[in-house]
Amino acid sequence: MEITATSAKIFTYKMLLGLHYTWIDIGTPNVSFLVALDVGSDLLWVPCDCVQCAPLSASYYSSLDRDLSEYRPSGSSSSRHVPCSHQLCESSLNCKSSKQQCPYTIDYYTENTSSSGLLVEDTLHLASVDDHKLNTSVQASVIIGCGMKQSGGYLDGVAPDGLMGLGPGEISVPSVLAKAGLIRNSFSMCFDDEDSGRIYFGDKGPPTQESTHFLPSDGKYETYIVGVEACCIGNSCLKQMGFSAVVDSGTSFTFLPNEVYERIAKEFDRQINATITSYPGYPWKYCYKSSSEELPKVPHLKLVFPLNNSFVVFNPVFVVYGIQGISGFCLAVQPMEGDVGTIGQNFMTGYRMVFDREKMKLGWSPSNCQDLADGKRMSLSPNGTPSNPLPTNEQQSTPGGRAVAPAVAGRAPPSKPSAAAHTHLPSSSLQFCYINLLPLLVLWHLLVSSFPIDTGTTTHG
Repeated sequence: MEITATSAKIFTYKMLLGLHYTWIDIGTPNVSFLVALDVGSDLLWVPCDCVQCAPLSASYYSSLDRDLSEYRPSGSSSSRHVPCSHQLCESSLNCKSSKQQCPYTIDYYTENTSSSGLLVEDTLHLASVDDHKLNTSVQASVIIGCGMKQSGGYLDGVAPDGLMGLGPGEISVPSVLAKAGLIRNSFSMCFDDEDSGRIYFGDKGPPTQESTHFLPSDGKYETYIVGVEACCIGNSCLKQMGFSAVVDSGTSFTFLPNEVYERIAKEFDRQINATITSYPGYPWKYCYKSSSEELPKVPHLKLVFPLNNSFVVFNPVFVVYGIQGISGFCLAVQPMEGDVGTIGQNFMTGYRMVFDREKMKLGWSPSNCQDLADGKRMSLSPNGTPSNPLPTNEQQSTPGGRAVAPAVAGRAPPSKPSAAAHTHLPSSSLQFCYINLLPLLVLWHLLVSSFPIDTGTTTHG
């Protein structure tokens, strides 16, 4: 049996900032929430018994077709308090008694951006898929942050209806589903050129994919970090370019350590046949004019991993549009302090990115992100046996207006990430599930103003 989250249409939201989103159903009776997706944090939280939350009315967000929801534990018959004695309560030292409801606070790396409230346990609604048909409903009990108070970017529309953390921590939804035996301890994400995509829980990727091991931090796998051995621009490979990087869908663009960035940017500039320019309000240093409606030939960027596995970014630029079409483009990479970079969402476009937490590997393979939805078989089992395709999901056309890429400032890797553990399942457990990713396309003026926003992770407690 395979399980899949409740099907959702793919929409474009112009007035939300920063991430990809999906609808999920929580509680009894079930209530739908439009949650942002972030592999850089662990907790699933939603606005709840609000003291300080973002506006939830559809009228506040130009492209929403319905109001966003506020979770009320008292209105769900399946909701249960998580006591301070619970093994996943990381702030138990702040509790007056073991029976007290567990509080949480997550401080994100953007200044003054946080979510806080109380932990609850409730039902996440899934649906089984068997023989190409949607069958019985499946309920999974998960830990949820009842987010009574948000601050910073979360009040400005970055994640007004909550955020689903997909990190390695025991409290994350993939970890809970895997521990319950519903899925393999793995999931994949895929972003296409239209800024939409899908997430598949339980997916371990095809046997033909390339991969590299995650790196531990102080002996623990607390976030998804990989080690890059070399970088290439076009056919020119730069020597002595090794660095580590956090793989994070919660960061729209890619950040590299200063020295690595400078060498890559200068080699890119040497190879590009275009006039350098600047675009006020944009964060990128290496920008170029385009004298026609088409871009000049842009060299690809390749990250080389151990065992000569390589990850090729065929289009590492951000296109700038003017009144009459394409105005220019920028190398969509920024420098950052320290020796750990961030591989953001823009580098993942066109790939099926597999976060295999059983083998602690990152896998990738080219994909149009529509394989299962289009009825094409996608191999999921380790021996390559195809699994049943999922039904096609209805899509909604993009509203008028020029689309630009999501815009969230990259986050620095956590200096003290919260403790995490990953759960091993028997190799015979082959179930998986998926959720559609909702694209985020923002207007020009919102793009420029949103770069300070950062949805990175996190500390509980």
